[in-house]
Amino acid sequence: MSFILDDFDWATTALGAQQSWPVELRTTWAIMRTSSFAMCATWGPERTLIYNDAYIALLGERHPGAIGRPIEEVWLDVWPTVGPMVDQVLAGNPVHQQNMHLLTTRNGYPEDTYWTFSYSPLTDASGAVAGFLNVAIETTQLVTIQQPAIANAERVQLALAAGAIIGTWFWDLPTNRFTVDEAFARNFGLDPALGREGLSLQQVVATVHPEDIDSLHAAINDVISRGGPYAHQYRVRRADGRYYWLEANGRVELAADGTGLSFPGVLINVEDRRAIEGERDRAIARVMALNAELEQKVIAQTFERGRTWQITPDLLGVLNHEGYFESTNPAWQVTLGWSEEELANTHFLDFVHPKDKAGTHNVWQNFKQAGEPALGLEHRFRCKNGEWRWLSWVAVPDGRKTYCSARDITREKLNRAELRKRTAERDRLWESTNDLMGSAGIDGYFKTINPAWTQLLGWDSEHLLKTPFLDLVVEDDWADVLGLMERLAKGEKVSGFTSRLRSKSGETRSFLWNAAPDSAGRVFHFVGRDVTAQHMAEESLRQSQKMEAIGQLTGGLAHDFNNLLAGISGSLELMHLRIEQGRFHELSKYMSSAETAARRAASLTHRLLAFSRRQTLLPKPTDANGLIAGMLEMIQRTVGPGIRLESDLQANLWTALVDASQLENTLLNLCINARDAMPGGGVIKACTQNLWIDAARGMTLNLPEGEYLSLAVSDDGVGMPPQIVARAVEPFFTTKPIGEGTGLGLSMAYGFAKQSGGQMRIVSVVGEGTTVTLYLPRHAGVPEADTAPGAATGLEPVPQRQGKTVLVVDDEPTIRLLVTDVLEELGLNVIEASDSAAGLALLQSDVTIDLLISDVGLPGGMNGRQMADAGLLVRRAMPVLLITGYAENSLLTDGQLAPGIAVLTKPFGLDALASRVRELLAD
Repeated sequence: MSFILDDFDWATTALGAQQSWPVELRTTWAIMRTSSFAMCATWGPERTLIYNDAYIALLGERHPGAIGRPIEEVWLDVWPTVGPMVDQVLAGNPVHQQNMHLLTTRNGYPEDTYWTFSYSPLTDASGAVAGFLNVAIETTQLVTIQQPAIANAERVQLALAAGAIIGTWFWDLPTNRFTVDEAFARNFGLDPALGREGLSLQQVVATVHPEDIDSLHAAINDVISRGGPYAHQYRVRRADGRYYWLEANGRVELAADGTGLSFPGVLINVEDRRAIEGERDRAIARVMALNAELEQKVIAQTFERGRTWQITPDLLGVLNHEGYFESTNPAWQVTLGWSEEELANTHFLDFVHPKDKAGTHNVWQNFKQAGEPALGLEHRFRCKNGEWRWLSWVAVPDGRKTYCSARDITREKLNRAELRKRTAERDRLWESTNDLMGSAGIDGYFKTINPAWTQLLGWDSEHLLKTPFLDLVVEDDWADVLGLMERLAKGEKVSGFTSRLRSKSGETRSFLWNAAPDSAGRVFHFVGRDVTAQHMAEESLRQSQKMEAIGQLTGGLAHDFNNLLAGISGSLELMHLRIEQGRFHELSKYMSSAETAARRAASLTHRLLAFSRRQTLLPKPTDANGLIAGMLEMIQRTVGPGIRLESDLQANLWTALVDASQLENTLLNLCINARDAMPGGGVIKACTQNLWIDAARGMTLNLPEGEYLSLAVSDDGVGMPPQIVARAVEPFFTTKPIGEGTGLGLSMAYGFAKQSGGQMRIVSVVGEGTTVTLYLPRHAGVPEADTAPGAATGLEPVPQRQGKTVLVVDDEPTIRLLVTDVLEELGLNVIEASDSAAGLALLQSDVTIDLLISDVGLPGGMNGRQMADAGLLVRRAMPVLLITGYAENSLLTDGQLAPGIAVLTKPFGLDALASRVRELLAD
């Protein structure tokens, strides 16, 4: 696929031609150009900007001039805001912002915009920060939609707090489940919990005044049958035992077949309004009783004197039978601008909007003929300034007069229109988005889903709605999803959760989820974004980094082993030459040189195996305090007089199950590293401590919750920056000059800690020093006492052991040759086998075998440990010596060697082999 920026001549920028870009920058560009998210990046001292096609829309008129320019020049107008964040990420600290406001000029004029974005550091091959990656999402439209909704919610809360709205209800008509909010329940003495769970209509209307119950039922039945708006006033007994007037306002939504679906609404306290209206009605009644000739004059004088008539915001008036206002209150002029004279000289239908006039005329005619009150008539009424305002009417006939009250509902109408608009936009988003949206229950089933489920995963909605959603989740993610469900059931909102779903075709896709429960906690709503492509790109980047690390490892290993092999092969060649020359007295120095190189190679191998957690450890219950105390004098001599060695060993330190010799090596390596970090001298301090690591700290340390003991070695030396600390345990990575360090000390310590079931952490501050801490799990047993090895007896035969037979199993002929020669020097008979099948046949035969010596890694269908176990079934008293070059999990049982089995690690000295054979045969 081609991209717009592919044809750009990068050679004209500070980055140079793309072919010359470093691999880190090329990898970043590859991720950006295939992403559908808007992404940009900077690289190099000039902070040169590159970006993908999706980012072009965010640039506006800045594109294409922004390509290859410094980022501060491109975003000059917002640089005072984003500049400090760029400095932060280039210092190695990631940045994340949610719905951040920026006044941006991108289309020729300044505009308010909102952004959710992240800045991530990009490092070069040396580990230094060379630039950063920006993933940006413009949230301007979302924020501008949310703000009015938040304002409306705040206004509703103010109304509730002020007492205007005394409660809300929601009536699910198909289930006849009537739920009310806490304010409703409190005002009418109901149990709030019962109000949330659901009431019947009979329970709700139980407090209605007996004189009003029939009219209430009639009004309810009427609105349910026709649908639409509902308004009705009646008296209700509240928690104090008194009856109060209230007005119920709601709306009934009907299904396609005309049956009722839902009936939400609010209750409004109209006690004061009813008192005002009562005063008005009493005044009207008195006027109607006066002499007909004085009617108009009395009405005017009465209303003029009536305080309510003067101050009420409602539009009050008297219409005659012909449709002209005979009197109106001041609210008409305040709200609409018309004076009383102007209203009196114009038929009221002439003020009605042309589109609403026909409907209003029909209502007026029916009203005059039937003589019944008209409630809830809504139409647009012309103002004197030419604007239109929505009015809601209540009209009551009395002979040839009509007493009416109108309320300005323009704001309510606009709010309803805005709500419908937002609902339509939400529906369009629901239908068109590529994100998975919907709701699900804690019962494990979907309640609603949008079309994106079918588009991305292939499953039809009918199948998904009747299938447990866990069936779609990849089995390895089940535990995480169930944990998420528990958090949602507790009312917690969850964001940034990733899980994999299986499509109908069997393909697995990854999704990033945001979810939130409803107030009842039984249903949660979610949005899931497909991040499969992003994860694949990230995996590609991780694989690239992994291959780079492997290349560094193999390069360092080859370098060191070439040096050692040169010493061994050169010494052997000179030994051959001197033997041919008869100069036997010179052989010893070449033999010594070859042996030294071989020991260094063995040490290098052990360090590598320690890092990879494949070294052969012989763990035993160990008193770490005693081990450390016994080494302090030797460590002090090693680090020299310019270093002061201190210790702080906690009394009653717990026992650790570790290889004591490897713990000694690790402590010595850490102290030598600390010494090298203090070229001018300083203090090294070794501390131990008993620790309880809880679940939260265990997650940080990547350790299970439990009891641990720690060994910390600290110095006050030069310290390390974060990018060096991040690579400190990599094999062959070192900041020391060539020839002064292999870079394996910390990697060996890290591998030893991990293989022992623990962890290692490094904390360092440049100029202040470094602390390296080993965390080792506590062992329940008591420490074992150290046993001093017996004096070496060499390869001399022991007469009382002559005649014993040893079975040697190894697929390497050279090893079999060496072992056989040593055993024969000890006066023992030797039987050889080259694989596990031949060895097992001998073990299961009648041949006398007093000792089994076997390599662990064998051909023939089983390893050396498995072969030994099979042989011990028929030779229970036979001792076993296993030879191995790396750790095998099968060698140990609960951290201990099985009884009668010993281990010898390759490479080994011949005297060590002889001593171990003597011990086993003696036992």
